Amino acid sequence: MNLRVVYCNHETAGLEIRERLAFSSEERLRLAYVNLRARFPQTEIVIVSTCNRVELYFGAEDRGQLPEQESIARFLSEFHEVPLDDFINELRTDTEISAVRHLFLVASSLDSMVLGEAQIVNQIKQSYQRAADYDAVGPITHHLFQAAMKFASQVRTETKLSEGRISIASVAVGEFGKSIFERFSDKTVLVLGAGEMAEETLRYLKEEGVEKIVIANRSLQRGEDLAGRWGGTAIPFAEWESRLSEFDVIVSATGATEPIINKQRFAELRSQPDCQQTLFILDLGAPRDFAPEIARTDDNVFLYDISDLEQTCQQNRKARAREVKKAELMLDEATNQFMHAFYHRATGPVVQQLRETWHAIGKEELDRLYKKMEHVSEDDKQQIEQTISRIVNKLLHPPLENIKHHSREGTPHTLLETVKQLFGLSD
Repeated sequence: MNLRVVYCNHETAGLEIRERLAFSSEERLRLAYVNLRARFPQTEIVIVSTCNRVELYFGAEDRGQLPEQESIARFLSEFHEVPLDDFINELRTDTEISAVRHLFLVASSLDSMVLGEAQIVNQIKQSYQRAADYDAVGPITHHLFQAAMKFASQVRTETKLSEGRISIASVAVGEFGKSIFERFSDKTVLVLGAGEMAEETLRYLKEEGVEKIVIANRSLQRGEDLAGRWGGTAIPFAEWESRLSEFDVIVSATGATEPIINKQRFAELRSQPDCQQTLFILDLGAPRDFAPEIARTDDNVFLYDISDLEQTCQQNRKARAREVKKAELMLDEATNQFMHAFYHRATGPVVQQLRETWHAIGKEELDRLYKKMEHVSEDDKQQIEQTISRIVNKLLHPPLENIKHHSREGTPHTLLETVKQLFGLSD
């Protein structure tokens, strides 16, 4: 098994870089898989792209088939039309056991901006499913991602990381929103988008007492479906700008590939006499939905985006330090168990075939011997067979121990091929 992950996240790269490297639409993701499969045809591939990370996982049976970081970085540069020098220092790479550990870390939210958030494991699951839909996965990535999701569930049930505010939306509304408004029960909220992030935000806003909810989505039907679930109303996406004066809070998570409004247009809307209210804007998009300069429009506009969450989330992490240590011990154990199990699957067929071949040779020779020595009693036959079996096992012990020893550090492909050739084993 050979693995590599190349990634940038909220710890290694700023939001500006992450949003330029994000696969922010289904069509762009499809094109990425087409491009990657053409470049690396013998490689399994899974792309994980969220507001806080862009990660590309590669798996291959032979090390020579695994792309190097430089090749993957060139793909990102060419595909997104971003100069390599703009982001190469923000990229990180892990291989083999470190790559396994990294995915387990991500899936369990230990690497998330908000510790304990449940959304990331759903994003991991969806990322794997999309890769499968595009026929980009194989046995290595299948076992890896299934194990990662299983570990995430284990951490969620066996630790207290998920207690309290555990989503980006809940932290953002709870920390930033409450510094602007004493209460939300008398506020009108506009939600731009109807995806998972939008629904998660609505869930928390309802808990805070929000009653007036308006949803604007490019698909009016999806907007109406979401509004129906949360007691709101839906409007066509094109109408939200003209109704800006009605809203006290805007939560935006549209999945757009570029800002949906710039500072000039926003300033025009705010210049209207009836549009001077205090306005809290929470931009959860990556790329961002609102141009950052909008924050300087006037003193009553408060614009926050994903990057503004970092300090709050550091405090969140410190408060959960004990649970983090517990989860990290679980992480080390789960990573080692996965590696041992995977290498056992890789070496097991060769070991089994070697045992079966040698014992079959022993039985064949004994049958030939018994035909020449018909006087041998059943008790003597049993003694002879046990002796031959012990001899075979002792002769097998050194090569099998060698395979076992080398498999602790990775699938010993060269050694396995040598054993197959020496003993005439089939593939």
